[in-house]
Amino acid sequence: MNIPLLSNYAGGRWQAGSGAGAVLRDPVLGTELVRVDATGLDLPSAFQFARQQGSAALQALTYAERAALLAQCQKVLQAHRDAYYDIALANSGTVKNDSAVDIDGAIFTLGQYARWGEALGGARALRDGDSVKLGKEPVFQSQHLRTPRPGLALFINAFNFPAWGLWEKAAPALLSGMAVVVKPATATAWLTQRMVQDVVEAGILPPGALSVICGSSAGLLDALEPFDVLSFTGSAETAAVIRSHPAVTRHAVRTNIEADSLNSAVLLPDAAPGTPAFDLLVREVVREMTVKSGQKCTAIRRIFVPEPVFGAAAEAISAKLAQVSVGNPRNEGVRMGSLVSREQLDNVQQGLRQLAGAAAVLYDGRGGPLVDADPAIAACQQPVLLGTLNADTAQTVHDVEVFGPVATLVAYRDMAHAHQLVQRGMGSLAVSLYGDDAAALARSALALAPFHGRIHVVTPDVAQVHTGHGNVMPMSLHGGPGRAGGGEELGGLRALDFYHQRSAVQASPQVLEALGL
Repeated sequence: MNIPLLSNYAGGRWQAGSGAGAVLRDPVLGTELVRVDATGLDLPSAFQFARQQGSAALQALTYAERAALLAQCQKVLQAHRDAYYDIALANSGTVKNDSAVDIDGAIFTLGQYARWGEALGGARALRDGDSVKLGKEPVFQSQHLRTPRPGLALFINAFNFPAWGLWEKAAPALLSGMAVVVKPATATAWLTQRMVQDVVEAGILPPGALSVICGSSAGLLDALEPFDVLSFTGSAETAAVIRSHPAVTRHAVRTNIEADSLNSAVLLPDAAPGTPAFDLLVREVVREMTVKSGQKCTAIRRIFVPEPVFGAAAEAISAKLAQVSVGNPRNEGVRMGSLVSREQLDNVQQGLRQLAGAAAVLYDGRGGPLVDADPAIAACQQPVLLGTLNADTAQTVHDVEVFGPVATLVAYRDMAHAHQLVQRGMGSLAVSLYGDDAAALARSALALAPFHGRIHVVTPDVAQVHTGHGNVMPMSLHGGPGRAGGGEELGGLRALDFYHQRSAVQASPQVLEALGL
């Protein structure tokens, strides 16, 4: 085959798989781009090298010294930024603004952790709270601390964010002193592999500190040991397989899961049509449906509005969706590109058929042809808005996530009903609230907080500055309970907790002082 085969970086060296490999394609043109394969790699040996060489070398450094390495990695990625955009265009089918969410988001997050890490200074372990006396006299005390785990961090990532998905996890892991092994989703592995290649060739990190395995995930979990950590982003079905693996059940490998999520947007009763809050909801819904063609784990899937507003909301959202041009992202007139593959297009259309049994189609974009794209080849999907006035009986709306430019408008009777309907999503990554009544918004935020990792409240006074329902900022928590996986990422320096062991040292004040925390 003349299609280039991407190499894996494992055990401190570049290695090609011995199999034919999987072919990565341009999802718009259908052309073959590169191949990936991990057949024949000695994963146990590569993982041991990462632990004994990569993690050991990182943990010999202070937090500030590791932070300096992150800052150097950020400069390398920034220098190659244009090449990453070219790869995203070819392999992910995204328009430039959508690629920026992934690529620039990754670079920004890496830089943010470099700045936070610098502030941690010359320590090699972190104090966790103040010491407390264990008796009447302060001669014997307990001090909690966090120390880096001696294993490695394995990331099994999703196809939708090949850049950000790597660095939002790798930044806190490397800052914590844990070597990283990333297994990107096959469909879009090229961008992840190229970023790792650029950092490795720059010679910034110690050998074994950063590895990439492209292709099948077979054998990865088998190579894990008790002090390793595993972070997975993907389907709930695959997450269930991971949770049942002996590495997790027998060896207690610490595991973070981000899975399915039926995220919501809620319009409060005070936000009537014509008000700024109503317009903000409409704008954000359309943006969330179309950015990266709706292929975001945080995208809005359900839109809850008061019953009297249902018709006006359907009309306003549909009108804006009608302005979205879909097709080849190389055409400057195209606003929304393609899904990542024809396989993903089939999945979206199958999900649409399921939702159509519980909700009416309000807008499907069939009136607009694809721009510079052949519908028989391109993995392009027009945005689809569905709707139901009978959300209590439309259970499919609360069960099925369509990972594409699809959302369902849902009517509610009152706020108690709205909260109940949102909660039927069984745990989500994010919910956004729209209105202008601070007290009502606060009540809803508190009512919905136990069911979400993030509550994004949009009022007219933050219209120009809010970061967006679906944008994951490193300062805030990313993750969610229940069907969203139960995991936590980011949230500032909270992200370091996953890569550290919390311990209590019970000793005299003199010994605790000598810890140097």
